[in-house]
Amino acid sequence: MRGLSLITGAALCGATLAFANDQETTMQTHPYIGTWITADGHIRQELLPNGRYDEARGTRKSAYQGRYEVDGDHIEYWDDTGFTADGDFIDGVLHHGGMVFYRDGKVE
Repeated sequence: MRGLSLITGAALCGATLAFANDQETTMQTHPYIGTWITADGHIRQELLPNGRYDEARGTRKSAYQGRYEVDGDHIEYWDDTGFTADGDFIDGVLHHGGMVFYRDGKVE
């Protein structure tokens, strides 16, 4: 039985790794990856291809960092300090935390 549990564990580990690799590949090519900036340029949020984000505020680089997941046009954030937030992409604009972010700061 011990040999069977090792094989089962290895198979599950391989399946988890394959899922993680598929998820990372999807994130690397996701259309929302990149820099999102408020119209006044004060807040800049970079959605990284590895499922992490880095948010700068004013002159403070990396004011907030954490992980994110996108499901359709909805984004969920889990900050490294423990708080959570969410937002929605509507017509190419990110609405998050009562703020509006534009792709690379380009207001259309």
